[in-house]
Amino acid sequence: VTLYGVFTNHYSANGPSRCLLLELLDISVSELLLHSSNQGCSMWTIQHCARDVLEALAFLHHKGYVHADLKPRNILWSAEEECFKLIDFGLSFKEGNQDVKYIQTDGYRAPEAELQNCLAQAGLQSETECTSAVDLWSLGIVLLEMFSGMKLKHTVQSQEWKTNSSAIIDRIFASEGVVNSAIPAYHLRDLIKSMLHCDQGKRASAEKALCSPFFSIPFAPHIEDLVMLPTPVLRLLNVLTDASLQCEEEYEDILEDIREECQKYGPVVSLLIPKENPGKGQVFVEYANAGDSKAAQKMLTGKIFDGKFVVATFYPLSAYKRGYLYQNLL
Repeated sequence: VTLYGVFTNHYSANGPSRCLLLELLDISVSELLLHSSNQGCSMWTIQHCARDVLEALAFLHHKGYVHADLKPRNILWSAEEECFKLIDFGLSFKEGNQDVKYIQTDGYRAPEAELQNCLAQAGLQSETECTSAVDLWSLGIVLLEMFSGMKLKHTVQSQEWKTNSSAIIDRIFASEGVVNSAIPAYHLRDLIKSMLHCDQGKRASAEKALCSPFFSIPFAPHIEDLVMLPTPVLRLLNVLTDASLQCEEEYEDILEDIREECQKYGPVVSLLIPKENPGKGQVFVEYANAGDSKAAQKMLTGKIFDGKFVVATFYPLSAYKRGYLYQNLL
């Protein structure tokens, strides 16, 4: 997350406190899980989140810092940069110089952090300090929740998990209720297992986890992803018919009408309406920033255009810039 500045609040009830001014981000992974209705997130979203967070952790760990509170509500989507970002460094510490004894949130807490917290509450000193491996444990749980669509707090606190967590992970991936049971899911399963070794010394590092074959598989976003994750690009569906695409004069008139309507919400950088598949008849509108795109999406969804109800979603800016139009998004 981008830090814009630091200031001191002298009017805090507990005395002066240091405040961080951070960039404004969008939806959190916690909210994505809430909207998934226990079906789990798409593989595209899981892969995107896993890669972004692992890259953040690799950088953080290389600098010698441990985040120490990684959980769904601390992973937020950046609409402008089209990636997931880590926030809330309130429990972070320098590895080898831990000044925060009670770390991580219940349900995402590594076994060694659980032991250390218990000892700290009893006024005792742990023989070993927590390392950056605690972040990998937390991310492993987050990814397992994103895949399954289930909160796993009680599962990871059960005796069965402590006895054989690998079997529980296998069961989750083999479940008929999980819609993501295709072959690539097993690469994700192995990645998650590498993060959830009870022995922190055997846990994969962030850099090693990024080498997983899971990240070599190309996934397309689902339509739910394109509704939930804002970007500077808007995609309009149910606007043009095949007939209007074939008539050049009608096509140009509609193009101008759409541009005029879309410019009401901010400057339009580019506008594309493919006449052939993939993307045939879909309207792609690139705005200067995601704020304008979000305003347009809100106002254009459900609007009647030429007698048809418009469906407005976002679209990955990176794919749009490359000229890559996903053919199957459902």
